[in-house]
Amino acid sequence: MSHVSRNTGCTMSLYSGLMALVERHIAPLAGRIGTQRHIIAIRDGFICAMPFLIIGSIMLIIANPPFDQATTSAFGRLWLGFAKAHWNTITMPFFMTIGLMSLFVSIGTAYSLAKSYQLDGLTAGLLSMTAFLLAAAPQVDNKLSLDFLGGQGVFTALLCAIWSVELTRLLKKYGITLRLPEQVPPAIARSFDLLLPMTGILLTVYPLSLVMQSEFQMLIPAAVMQLFQPVIAAGDSLPAILLCVLLANLLWFAGIHGDNLVQGLLNPLFMANIAANAALIAQGAPATQILTAPFWAFYVCIGGSGSTLVLALLYLRSRSAHLKTIGRLSLAPALFNINEPLLFGSPVVMNPTLFVPLLLVPLVNAVLAWAALEMDLVQKMVAMAPWTAPAPLGAMISAAWDMRAALLVVVLLAVDGLLWYPFFKVYEKQLIGQEQAREGDAVTAPAQTNGRTS
Repeated sequence: MSHVSRNTGCTMSLYSGLMALVERHIAPLAGRIGTQRHIIAIRDGFICAMPFLIIGSIMLIIANPPFDQATTSAFGRLWLGFAKAHWNTITMPFFMTIGLMSLFVSIGTAYSLAKSYQLDGLTAGLLSMTAFLLAAAPQVDNKLSLDFLGGQGVFTALLCAIWSVELTRLLKKYGITLRLPEQVPPAIARSFDLLLPMTGILLTVYPLSLVMQSEFQMLIPAAVMQLFQPVIAAGDSLPAILLCVLLANLLWFAGIHGDNLVQGLLNPLFMANIAANAALIAQGAPATQILTAPFWAFYVCIGGSGSTLVLALLYLRSRSAHLKTIGRLSLAPALFNINEPLLFGSPVVMNPTLFVPLLLVPLVNAVLAWAALEMDLVQKMVAMAPWTAPAPLGAMISAAWDMRAALLVVVLLAVDGLLWYPFFKVYEKQLIGQEQAREGDAVTAPAQTNGRTS
């Protein structure tokens, strides 16, 4: 008995220490980062690009049927023949979407950042686009180079977006503007507002681009990618993934939307990796990068943060009336990776009984999924399925129709069930005791009232 008490005391001590760390240090820092205007703008920029990436991914999947040349399936042979005969036609939308991803990100990021400063978002987006094209798409033999308009240029796109907006803001702040007569229509005046910021970009970004080309024989995006290469390599490692998963779920436990913060920081890496994989597949080469948005959505967080789809299923069979109700309400959203009803309704948030699995289950998923992809047991993610797709379907689509991806999700769900189950039973027992106590109080209260009346 004393041994059990010591274990319980150690667990509660660890829980109290972690909660103190989260509340005093991590949560305030996360709050400041999550509301930082540049981080928000970068997040919005990637959200802006998302529809284009999904469409491009669909076209890439159509161009790469999940059949080999030896298939005996009539449908498979028909699909293979169609894809081979119309390869250029099918892949053109891919190159005009994922191939121009950084351009969309640059425009969307500048638009959002400008709005946060009460500047005109449209003109900011145009300025950012121009700055990025000057940096990333020079003319080679009278042809526009598109090599860095995709995933490889994403970091340069973000820098150009931030610089163009900050330059415009500084010019306005210090009154360096063209003053036109009041009779000039607002639309014309707004177009003239572009002249000075555009001149500033021409005097900064373009000369830098020319110097990089003439002196170092490289473009600005290539230099930026070299600078960020250690970050990309470290970010696509298992320790980095585990650290990010742990941080996201620690924040969730404290009631802070951890995924919004962590994915906001990881989005540049997510998109650069998925674009690199897509480009390799389009060239007929194997994908190489593991950490992508679909990896996070469909392997690490099955059913939402904490990988709680299994927990919703367990709740459905619970003997606790409260948990059964939460299970009914939360299962449908959880199938589409939305689990706020479960996290706050159970609650899982700030619940010491469910603290360990909330942190542990996504970490185990990340390790198992990483191992499967690293050993090439499952195809790496090459396409962007919507994050709200049910996990087996979303994983299969993102892995270019690889059925093994869906099977991996099923295996992870089974492991999740084994990990969540004992903690679920402990919590269920606690709630059943509370519900029975309330029922006893409800029965006792009328009896006492009747006794006093007689």
